[in-house]
Amino acid sequence: MPSPALAVRQERPVSRDSLTSAAPPATPATTTSATTTSTSPRRPSRWLALATIATATLMTILDGSIVTVALPAIQDDLGFSPAALSWVVNAYLIAFGSLLLLAGRLGDLIGRKRMFLGGTAVFTAASLLAGIATTPGMLLAARFLQGVGSAMASAVSLGILVTLFTEPGERAKAIAVFSFTGAAGASLGQVLGGVLTDALDWHWIFFVNLPIGLAALAVAVPVLPGDRGLGLRAGADLIGALLVTAGLMLGIRTVVKVEEYGWTSPHTLGPGALALVLLAAFTARQATARTPLMPLRLFRSRSVSGANLVQLLMVAALFSFQLLVALYLQRVRGYGALETGLAMLPAAAVIGAVSLGVSARLTARFGERAVLLTGLLLLGALLGLLTRLPVHADYAVDLLPVMLLAAGFGLALPALTSLGMSGASEEDAGLASGVFNTTAQIGMAVGAAVLSTLAASRTGSRLAAGADQADALTSGYHLAFATGAGLIGAAFVVAYAVLRPRTPRRVESGVSRSTQ
Repeated sequence: MPSPALAVRQERPVSRDSLTSAAPPATPATTTSATTTSTSPRRPSRWLALATIATATLMTILDGSIVTVALPAIQDDLGFSPAALSWVVNAYLIAFGSLLLLAGRLGDLIGRKRMFLGGTAVFTAASLLAGIATTPGMLLAARFLQGVGSAMASAVSLGILVTLFTEPGERAKAIAVFSFTGAAGASLGQVLGGVLTDALDWHWIFFVNLPIGLAALAVAVPVLPGDRGLGLRAGADLIGALLVTAGLMLGIRTVVKVEEYGWTSPHTLGPGALALVLLAAFTARQATARTPLMPLRLFRSRSVSGANLVQLLMVAALFSFQLLVALYLQRVRGYGALETGLAMLPAAAVIGAVSLGVSARLTARFGERAVLLTGLLLLGALLGLLTRLPVHADYAVDLLPVMLLAAGFGLALPALTSLGMSGASEEDAGLASGVFNTTAQIGMAVGAAVLSTLAASRTGSRLAAGADQADALTSGYHLAFATGAGLIGAAFVVAYAVLRPRTPRRVESGVSRSTQ
């Protein structure tokens, strides 16, 4: 049966039998490279390790969306001002997005298992602190710490996964599971946030992380593969770390504040220019440093560079679906928080069904690039339909078909994840994972700033022209959806032009053969 070519690096293909015989159940196999040594768990334990990674990832992704529906309750209880309330979300986003790259590289240096365990522990402890918060400052500090822990764990998750699953067919299934947690987690978070806030109170949106985090830690310690890492001397570029962390932190902060200040404000242009200078200085240093934090050789791979650019465009575009459709349902159609989450649930269900059920088989037959392009076409159709969304939409007629087209995300994300990791060597797997997650966060921040600003601007102009509130809001959302469709179109062009097609693997006489 054909299986996809998803190797992290090009190696001589071997049969499944030879892989199995190389690691007797009684003695875990040891895989040694020139720079790192890791002990892989026994074959059944790899799936338990995947479940652990997926659970921890789902916990952190849920936390990013579960908070949004509880913001009014948090504001009333803790006395947040309207301007300060947005920082309950922004504090997490800034820490998470700016530290992913550094955490990914540190995972390669000190060991990805140590980084994952440390990040999960920090996130769990910070969730407890957030749950017992009694002042705005205490909650914001806890949210920042949650972002730090999430970055530590998320940055190395893909790196662990691709070293656990080396056989292409199994890796495709594992990446599909991992991708599902990212694709469906946000929608599930909106539902869970509404349930917990309505049934209990907002504190429980954080307390719910405690049993999940503790269980993930208890299972991860014995089942995740141990790895010593390269050692800090192999890449402890402290100056580079300061430059990239400061640049990303300042840049993400600037982007998330655009809606408040506007694109041409000194509050935007000044910090934005400084962030670009810091990131340019970081890039220049990586080209000359003896032990660079982010070796630029990683981007010589067309699959790595192209996949990261496609992901940035795709995630920015899909912000208009995930958040603005929810805002439309609440502000135009009058849905409550729980009703909105339930209305978005079919999208999560179809993403899960496609990513877990068919994406791996389609990739095995047609290759990652073909599956990615098909997924992008479906996402373009989704956003195109949303540009015609009426003010008085009927859910079954106008919105449910859109939710079903979210299947495109279930196709695109696993294929894109495979391509994004396929050009990285084993010693750079943590870094590649951190880069891939960083581009997703940057895409989310850029999408939030650009599409929200466009929607608000169109809404304001329509209100000034005498339109009613519902019509003006819907018109603003239409512009954001059209812009998102344009970003998906750009992603399709990049994927078609930059990402090379792969010939799916065929198995002949027990030996798998592939070409690229």
